[in-house]
Amino acid sequence: MTGTPHPNFHTPGRRSRAAAGLAVAALATAGTLGLLSSCGPPPHSASAGASHPAASPMSGMSMPASPPKTGTSTSAGKPVTGTAVAIQNFAFSPATLKVPVGTTVTWTNQDTDAHTVTSAGSGGPLHSAALATHATYSHTFTEPGTYAYLCTIHPFMTATVEVTR
Repeated sequence: MTGTPHPNFHTPGRRSRAAAGLAVAALATAGTLGLLSSCGPPPHSASAGASHPAASPMSGMSMPASPPKTGTSTSAGKPVTGTAVAIQNFAFSPATLKVPVGTTVTWTNQDTDAHTVTSAGSGGPLHSAALATHATYSHTFTEPGTYAYLCTIHPFMTATVEVTR
């Protein structure tokens, strides 16, 4: 059989319709991603660095673009004293709380997503259920020590309670 190629072979340099369709889809996806990456606040913001949730098509998303940094509770990195921990912006605030023995600490979820307060590792005293928005969880610390905890739903959320005598 000379002169006529088999019908399943293509002429070199030509793409199949499926390959051409994939190339078009890839270009469309790249264009969409390029448009989304250029979204942001309007060029004439009321104040520099102001956040404009309505300006971004991604503002309805509940996860941050990257996990928040943890390990410090103040700009100086020192533990904060008190009895309350806010759960907001996918972070525990303060990240390090220092309390005396006998203190009851209360966590309040201020995010729209559910979070937990759970001891890191096994056998720790902190075991909350999933906390809906505005729900609270409290625990009284009766022994001195350092209690690391996290959100089991979002394991990048970590913090510590330091209990002293």
